[in-house]
Amino acid sequence: MSQSLTHIDTDGTARMVDVGAKTASQRVAVATGTITMTDTALAAIKAGDAPKGDVLGTARIAGIMAAKKTAELIPLCHPLPIDAVNVDFTFEAEEEFCGTIRATATAAITGKTGVEMEAITAVSIALVTVYDMAKALDKGMVISEIRLVEKRGGKSGHWIADGWA
Repeated sequence: MSQSLTHIDTDGTARMVDVGAKTASQRVAVATGTITMTDTALAAIKAGDAPKGDVLGTARIAGIMAAKKTAELIPLCHPLPIDAVNVDFTFEAEEEFCGTIRATATAAITGKTGVEMEAITAVSIALVTVYDMAKALDKGMVISEIRLVEKRGGKSGHWIADGWA
């Protein structure tokens, strides 16, 4: 069975999907990602002693702003009137010479299409902002594991990534 491509018309031309006939529903998406850095950089971020100031506070605002600008960044993405975006950080995997910060973004809307791209964009930009704010401490930081981990609402219903609880 062949699957039709939603963003390509019969002539092979890119197009924005028409969601006009869809029913609006409550939709939520959760994305996550990590940034790993030296223990020195992590300690400075935790203590609020990074050279550029409040790393996580700035990254949180950057992630929220990015979610609101997603349609300007990703071709064919619908501009959405987002109800809420939250970006949270946790410290994990602290080892002798390095540590990891996990960013998790939750985006919500009552609308005709999902907010997965907004959640993924929020996490991505939040982590890039952590890098920018702390690069004087560690230029070798690694951003990884950016992914959608949960979505609720819409035609496809509730989905959770394997291993995410």
